[in-house]
Amino acid sequence: MQQKIIILDFGSQTTQLIGRRVRELDTFCEILPYNKFPKDDPSVIGVILSGSPYSVHDPEAFKVDLSQFVGRLPVLGICYGAQFISHTLGGKVEKTDSREYGRAHLEMVDTTNPLFKGFDEHSQVWMSHGDTITQIPDGFEVIGSTKDVQNAAFWAPSLQGKEGKGLPVFAVQFHPEVYHTIQGTQLLRNFVVDICGSRQDWSAAAFVDTTVKELKEQIGSDRVILGLSGGVDSSVAAVLLNRAIGSQLTCIFVDHGMLRKNEFQQVMDDYQGLGLNVIGVDASEKFFSDLAGVTDPEQKRKIIGRDFVEVFNAEAKKITDAKWLAQGTIYPDRIESLNITGKVIKSHHNVGGLPKEMNLQLCEPLKWLFKDEVRRVGRQLGMPEHLITRHPFPGPGLAVRILGDITPEKVRILQNADDIYIRGLREYVDADGETLYNKVWQAGAVLLSTVRSVGVMGDERTYENPVALRAVTSTDAMTADWAHLPYDFLAKVSNEIINKVRGVNRVCYDISSKPPATIEWE
Repeated sequence: MQQKIIILDFGSQTTQLIGRRVRELDTFCEILPYNKFPKDDPSVIGVILSGSPYSVHDPEAFKVDLSQFVGRLPVLGICYGAQFISHTLGGKVEKTDSREYGRAHLEMVDTTNPLFKGFDEHSQVWMSHGDTITQIPDGFEVIGSTKDVQNAAFWAPSLQGKEGKGLPVFAVQFHPEVYHTIQGTQLLRNFVVDICGSRQDWSAAAFVDTTVKELKEQIGSDRVILGLSGGVDSSVAAVLLNRAIGSQLTCIFVDHGMLRKNEFQQVMDDYQGLGLNVIGVDASEKFFSDLAGVTDPEQKRKIIGRDFVEVFNAEAKKITDAKWLAQGTIYPDRIESLNITGKVIKSHHNVGGLPKEMNLQLCEPLKWLFKDEVRRVGRQLGMPEHLITRHPFPGPGLAVRILGDITPEKVRILQNADDIYIRGLREYVDADGETLYNKVWQAGAVLLSTVRSVGVMGDERTYENPVALRAVTSTDAMTADWAHLPYDFLAKVSNEIINKVRGVNRVCYDISSKPPATIEWE
């Protein structure tokens, strides 16, 4: 039986980070809404309560019945989770002058406690809380304090639950999942491995072996259709399915005309080199026609999404004996598509069901994986590195990197500028011996076609469009910082774009982080 940690989500922006950290410990986990704890699941070995934007005193604050798991399983409360444990079990949570945001240091830490095994004195942690736990419940004891917050960490070594087992409950007011908590991974390792008893048997190799076996059993001799995008997720899903069912898989790759320069043919060559059965469809004329004159970003996305479904369905119907539709849906797609109140907060083309007329069953072999895990699985499958490390690319393609309406000429201009930029990132090797492309999470050029700027080339005045270059560093795209690219690289790329791309006379570099700016411009 596969062990798992349950992470109950109370709405924190960093809940996914908790999940990723647990997975990095080779331990399977599920992120579930705060009120969806799975009862009577013998595979659960521990529970983590996430942070929340709410105060425990807010009328709309999310609440959970702790008796479902306290005493039955080891429990770790983080930030709001810690405050909720204290508030519910008889402690006090108040608004005080001792609020903490940002870096703090543990002035006292009990390194004999199993949660803090291996910790240094004065270890740096990351705080983000307005309320403070001013009194811990009876039966608990303090195991960590900062200069301003006495009850920064506390525990009950043997709290009785419904079944009277008496298992430990831990609570920390800081966020061990974020990068700035220096020993956060150590804390989570102590909880997940030592306290909960994880066997640490969740790995890329184990996932491939298990999933191939499950796919063979699930699909049998049926035929499967998969929509390819050229990205990491759909590519890994295709190779995984191909290993399981071989020629029963047919892949469809739709070119909407807004891919990167020469990308359609390059990706088709890559897929055929992997032994995949791929049908390529050039539908660019339809997409350009339906996008004519449209400037609103959301409307662009809807038109492209609608047209993609129409083109894909028309091609899929030709495969009359298909019974399954496979998708490269990954875990963050599923988590982000519904928040903990059940309302859609971000639409994903891979989430939300199938068109009824297709009459196909859904197959999502990567639905439990985070992006970095997908890449590890790709390597385990022996895929070429340039496919695995390919930067994320928006489904609508360059349509959301062109401000204003979309025309073939604007796409041509942006494709040429983007090609110079991306090739430059791949070719520039820094002092560490690594290419800039591999150091950046995502990069691309943006055509500001709603803006024109004056320039001079030779003795002539120009009045053309600027191009903005975007490059960010991130681990999961939830937050991102602008990449500090070398000046000599930016100068070279800027000069090459202006000299070689007709229609561009100015290059800018975007130094906005997320938040407040998103990675894409539209």
